[in-house]
Amino acid sequence: MNPHPPVDRILPSDEAYALLELTRELADAELAPRAADSEERGEFPREVLRMLGQAGLLGLPYPEEYGGGGQPYEVYLQVLEELARRWLAVAEGVSVHTLACYPTAAYGTDAQRKRFLPDLLGGDLLGAYCLSEPAGGSDPAAMTTRALRDGDDFVVTGTKAWITHAGHADFYNVFARTGGPGSHGISCLLADAATAGITPLRPERTMGLRASPVSQIAFDGALIPAERLLGDENGGFRIAMSALDGGRLGIAACAVGLAQAALDHAAAYAREREQFGRPIMQFQGLAFMLADMATQISAARALTLAAARLRDAGRPYSVEAAKAKLFATDMAMRVTTDAVQVLGGYGYVADHPVERYMREAKVLQIVEGTNQIQRVVIARALGKA
Repeated sequence: MNPHPPVDRILPSDEAYALLELTRELADAELAPRAADSEERGEFPREVLRMLGQAGLLGLPYPEEYGGGGQPYEVYLQVLEELARRWLAVAEGVSVHTLACYPTAAYGTDAQRKRFLPDLLGGDLLGAYCLSEPAGGSDPAAMTTRALRDGDDFVVTGTKAWITHAGHADFYNVFARTGGPGSHGISCLLADAATAGITPLRPERTMGLRASPVSQIAFDGALIPAERLLGDENGGFRIAMSALDGGRLGIAACAVGLAQAALDHAAAYAREREQFGRPIMQFQGLAFMLADMATQISAARALTLAAARLRDAGRPYSVEAAKAKLFATDMAMRVTTDAVQVLGGYGYVADHPVERYMREAKVLQIVEGTNQIQRVVIARALGKA
């Protein structure tokens, strides 16, 4: 029995169908067999991400001229979904790396793109995104990390928090205050992780995604060359918000993939598990629960891809990205919780993956802007209408 039956997809090209097939093959061969053990041990699968990079999956939505895949965002998100279906930590890692490449790709000068993007997208380097701080996650405009100009360098001092890939990334997008208070005094810098004065702190002990390292990063007088300023000085807040729109769609796709994995496992179990002389799938109360799970997943997938198609068409999509992230991650929490319920006592033990899926789903409601922040974005747009 195929543990992950194919999802019926409509893709824009034959190349996209081949890419999804490659993704499924790699995910089944390289991700699925390692996920449970690596999560239990809390081991970061750096070699798996390097392998995906060498297969061309770490730069899918970026131009081919710089080493990217030249794929529409809707195709990239469906690749993420298939990865998340086998191992969420790896899919989230690809999403974070893609987010970390965005400021250079979208706001770098021609010279910066030619110099940095081939290495960032080539597959050997891994990126991270340093926006949140210990005292400010949902309010990045209040950040206190400072970058003071000193000749040809910026001297960066402060602490960033909740940094995925901290200690393993090769480069960091660092948002720091170069001007006055508020959103208009923030800049974006591209830093080598090996820069003196950049120190990852103790990894956080997380509920789920234990194979995905997260920690604070201390900047103690780190010298970042001024030539690595991305976009305008004091214009970094716009870069951060624009990047998060795409990142939210990445998290939505991860949520869809995780929920699909939970449904796959729960439905297979319900077809095989017998009580009172028949498979429990034949009991209407449980069958209807599975039907609701499947419907919610399809709705989240459609909402996410609709937002991606707006992005691909060059149309505003920020509010639709917020809706997709909100709906898909809340859906993943419901679906994974219901999957545990379908398995009963077996769902509560680590012999089955659904208890891990449930723990992992929770973080998706928090990262890339909490779901309360997504509601603020949506409500604010309704107020302006």
